[in-house]
Amino acid sequence: MNTKLQVLVIDDDAVVGRSFDRVLSEKGYEVSTVQSGEEALDSIENTKFDVVFTDIKMPGMDGLEVTERIKARCPWTPVVVITGFGSEDNEARASVLGASGFVHKPLTPEIIENITLKALNEKVVAEEPVEEVGMANKADADTAQQAGVLRKAGIFAKNAGLFFAAPFIALAYIIALPFVGFYMFAKLGYQAYNKRHLSA
Repeated sequence: MNTKLQVLVIDDDAVVGRSFDRVLSEKGYEVSTVQSGEEALDSIENTKFDVVFTDIKMPGMDGLEVTERIKARCPWTPVVVITGFGSEDNEARASVLGASGFVHKPLTPEIIENITLKALNEKVVAEEPVEEVGMANKADADTAQQAGVLRKAGIFAKNAGLFFAAPFIALAYIIALPFVGFYMFAKLGYQAYNKRHLSA
């Protein structure tokens, strides 16, 4: 099983791809390079990439369209736009499309390493809240389910207790009834006697 972080570099200039490969392979990354947006979309069908770098100006599909399509298919995959023809308009569009960064050529080894780490850190931060919410929802559901089971068990125990106790309760009433009747009869007789005695 390949545990290396997967990096995809999309640039029609093979030198750029080799630069990324040389710098990141030494740091333990698995780097794949393609020279067009169409090749990139084919690649992401077969491999789950941890970060993608794409040039803007390429034959056929440009880097902004590539960014849009990749984010539509893999919204949690960071896409960093690299270009030698940067503009504020392109940078704004890249940001709107969900790009994790926008960097200008030429790229030094330090820049390549730093933007890779930055993109990966942003991916972790973006994914954590979703996982926590999912776990919280699961915990809430489990708690509610447990509470429902306990409530049903309590109702069953109460009903079962009443069912088994009912004959004994009835027997107690039967036994106590003569004594209650005798007490009431004696009380009424005593009250009648006192009334006659006082009136006399």
